[in-house]
Amino acid sequence: MPIFSEKLKENIFAIMPILFIVFFVHFFFTPLETPPLVRFIIGALLIIIGLALFLVGIDLGITPLGSLTGQSLTKTNKLWIVLLAAFILGFFISIAEPGLLVYANQIETVTQGGINSTTLLLSVSVGLAILVGLGFLRIIYNMPLYRILLVLYIIIFVLALFAKKEYIAIAFDASGATTGVLAVPFLLSLSVGISRLKKNSKSSEKDSFGLVSIASAGAIIAVLILSFFVNSSVSSVQQMSLVNESRIIKPFFELGWSMLKDSFMALLPLLVILILMQIFRFKLSKRQFRRIIFGFIYAFLGLFLFFLGVNGGFMEVGLRIGYLLAGYDAKIILLIIAFMLGLFTIIAEPAVSVLTHQIEDITAGYVRRKAVLVALSLGVGLAIMASVLKIMIPSLQLWHIILPGYILSLTLMFFSPKLFVGIAFDAGGVATGPLTATFILAFIQGVAISTPGADVVIDGFGMIALVALAPIITLQILGIIFKIKTRKEGV
Repeated sequence: MPIFSEKLKENIFAIMPILFIVFFVHFFFTPLETPPLVRFIIGALLIIIGLALFLVGIDLGITPLGSLTGQSLTKTNKLWIVLLAAFILGFFISIAEPGLLVYANQIETVTQGGINSTTLLLSVSVGLAILVGLGFLRIIYNMPLYRILLVLYIIIFVLALFAKKEYIAIAFDASGATTGVLAVPFLLSLSVGISRLKKNSKSSEKDSFGLVSIASAGAIIAVLILSFFVNSSVSSVQQMSLVNESRIIKPFFELGWSMLKDSFMALLPLLVILILMQIFRFKLSKRQFRRIIFGFIYAFLGLFLFFLGVNGGFMEVGLRIGYLLAGYDAKIILLIIAFMLGLFTIIAEPAVSVLTHQIEDITAGYVRRKAVLVALSLGVGLAIMASVLKIMIPSLQLWHIILPGYILSLTLMFFSPKLFVGIAFDAGGVATGPLTATFILAFIQGVAISTPGADVVIDGFGMIALVALAPIITLQILGIIFKIKTRKEGV
């Protein structure tokens, strides 16, 4: 299958920087025990194959479902049906997002059950679903994206002033975790179909961007609101014992049934929607319907292997490396490794490659993809390094970075071309891919656990939020540069 081979190559390229960094640290700084190292390699292989299958499933099954649903909704010409469908689809696509599922489980583990993974998952999904409806309204009524984002982030920062501090980093991270490999293509395919609801207006290029950024803001708002309904503060793991689990293969078998069940439950709602839409709306031929069903089967198998690899050994080594490097005398090594993780993983992210090509095409080559890639890589590398600094320096808190960052981002909206505003805010979701939500998140948590005086809930999260912020600033600045350049050349 050519498409599978292509996805496999992309994922091998994406995982290689992580493998290189792990073995670099193992040989030169903090040697790892053999069993976790072997489990890490097995986990990496499972993730490579799993993500390849999952992405094939998205192309064959999930994205066509989004496109067909969007087209079907346009034929109803009834706004209430469109908004109801937006809520249902947004909710279930968020529930099935691999990065968010991993993230929610991490939150429950780190808080020792203080924040239930199901509660967090449902809250984020409801918030995203509501704002997907707002995103649809923006497309239909030509609402300016920058105004909507300005209002949403004002609401977010007002809520953050009163929310429990443990939930602030979790909320901003959730927005990046929920817009991953499943949600982004599905939402974009939906927006293409919904744009046809506009009357007496040509669907513009700008309608392809912005829905993801609006939806992700809903995740932040939902978690901040959730903090008001929690009676007590959550506790976190303050100490960690690096138990050397000598078994290599058995942990994967022990996780098998649980991961199988989670994968099935994640995709079941979308499968039900497909079947109902086929009966009442789509009326696809047997061949077309069979192709989509095969897409769901690939997605299910891929999701199962991905979860098995992540939980069986991949994240464990990320945690161990962060934990051990934080105890290393030369702290500069920890900062360099953190920067390298951001620098190389973002270069290898397949979705980033697609985005950089897209920007080069849209700007007719004025903004070179290499320039975008370099800017993104440096931005994300600095974001992960800042996450480590936030843990190392007790007086440095997340809001000291995130608040000025978003003030700058919102200010840049008034100067950057509106097309770049949508691209930039959507790129935040693209940058926070499956590797960020798994290995790098575990690495940051390991640093927080090992650092005296650090609170894992407060200090161990916030990294995904900073990674999502970096492209927003970078790409808007590039937009301004593009704008100045075209003016000078009289384009």
